[in-house]
Amino acid sequence: MPEEKFNRLFEESIKKYWDSPCFADYRKETITYADVARKISLLHAIFTERGIGRGDKIALVGNNSTNWAIVYLATVTYGAIIVPILPEFHDDDIQHIINHSESRVLFAAEGIYEKIDEEKLDRLTTVVSLDTLEILFHRDKHLPEIIREVEEKKHEAVAAMTVEEFSLPPDLDDSLIAALVYTSGTSGFSKGVMLPYRSLMANIIFARENMRLGMTQRMLSFLPLAHVYACSFDFLFPFTMGCHIVFLGQIPSPKILIEAFSEIKPSLILFVPLIMEKLYKKRLAPVLNKKLMRMLLHTPGLSRLIRRKILKKLTETFGGSFKEIVIGGAALNDHVEAFLKKIRLPFTVGYGMTECGPLISYAPWYEHKFLSVGKAISCLELKIDSEDPRNQVGEIMVRGENVMLGYYKNNEATREVLDEDGWLRTGDLGLVDADGFLYIKGRSKNLILGPSGQNIYPEEIESRLNALPFIQESLVLEENGSLIALVYPDWEAVDLVRKGKDDNEKWLQEKMEGNREEVNRQLPAYSKISRIQLHGDAFEKTPTHKIKRYRYS
Repeated sequence: MPEEKFNRLFEESIKKYWDSPCFADYRKETITYADVARKISLLHAIFTERGIGRGDKIALVGNNSTNWAIVYLATVTYGAIIVPILPEFHDDDIQHIINHSESRVLFAAEGIYEKIDEEKLDRLTTVVSLDTLEILFHRDKHLPEIIREVEEKKHEAVAAMTVEEFSLPPDLDDSLIAALVYTSGTSGFSKGVMLPYRSLMANIIFARENMRLGMTQRMLSFLPLAHVYACSFDFLFPFTMGCHIVFLGQIPSPKILIEAFSEIKPSLILFVPLIMEKLYKKRLAPVLNKKLMRMLLHTPGLSRLIRRKILKKLTETFGGSFKEIVIGGAALNDHVEAFLKKIRLPFTVGYGMTECGPLISYAPWYEHKFLSVGKAISCLELKIDSEDPRNQVGEIMVRGENVMLGYYKNNEATREVLDEDGWLRTGDLGLVDADGFLYIKGRSKNLILGPSGQNIYPEEIESRLNALPFIQESLVLEENGSLIALVYPDWEAVDLVRKGKDDNEKWLQEKMEGNREEVNRQLPAYSKISRIQLHGDAFEKTPTHKIKRYRYS
């Protein structure tokens, strides 16, 4: 059990960094930790006046922003349960989550609220604009007047609040629910993960002890905060360290990201693999694949110099001030990882899941082993469900302080993954080496049995395919006893080569046949691809960029 309590840790952080810069929306005004304290205090007064109790649900949906962060902090420190909803979810899914969670209050970006029918939201009493914090809908005709009275009564006291006067409510039991997080649904409709305060704290404390951040250092928050990966390590942990957190608040295209990195110069960067792979494929691979560059990279003496120059350029691209890049949320392409290792970019690959809030394994960049996802974190036990965990792949199982309480109102799904001894079945398959480093092989539900019972991990084949020319992404499936690969082409690369020529599809199909032959040379006979089929659209993905495989099986 973490020794520090949630509210005490956040209260101490606010007081310690009272006059320091805290939050800013990208290219907009910065507010201090004192400003955040005053806004939290005002929201607490409004919650109390409206009869919001401990354990009541408050839903939150919108892009990353200062207001998003303040509403989250005000809710969990008050003792209500935050229900962060990914803005990428379909409108019907957002409505279902609000109803299923029995949320009483909804803070929503106005563009999302316009698509919601509040009359179909059973227990919802109030909708508040996340953009302006003004009431958009309420079922109590006296509510606006009540809110005005509370604000007027508290405004003067809150505005003049000193660091000595600020305090958060007494801490709750660590085993109570702090957040109800609906998963991104890679295998069907999302489930509500009940994360207790101890889960949030276990992740924060581990990060404080193992990731290098300090007062006034900057963070650029661009991954969706409604996902626990970004919420824990782009927001909650840096807040406790006195960091200045800037919220991008828009889709993180490579162009926008590079501009923001240059301006913000973050000290720690969180990536999902897709972003790093895109930067590699679009900016580095075209240069590295030139004949002269390939020759120079194999020339003793020159190769080291060139790699240093590439590292310098890449470091500048990411702002030049970062201590480490942490990649998580999915598997990183092994070709990309191998190159990043060669140039000694300070990056690491971690592993986690929503049900653990999220971290399961991590190692700092200077300890990280190629293709591993680090070691089990200190508050967690990890085991492989196989007779020989070093050589025989088995399901990864974990137990510890950061493991969820279960799925909200879904005992059957909870029993399927959590046993009586507290072991969580992750659904992922892996091995552990002699030093305790974890290697993930794939998802148990994606495992394909070969003709003689061999285990085929489609993710490993997809990683090889995605490194080949003109392939943006791929999905390996079984069809009538054979393996086929659905491929979404890299149309940008095709256009650069073809330059307006006709018969692109026929030309591309010939290139894919060459790719099929190339990947099959790298694979054992039982896992060879029989056919590559072009797929017209990008695959539907979760917000952490995992393909929703169930849509295509």
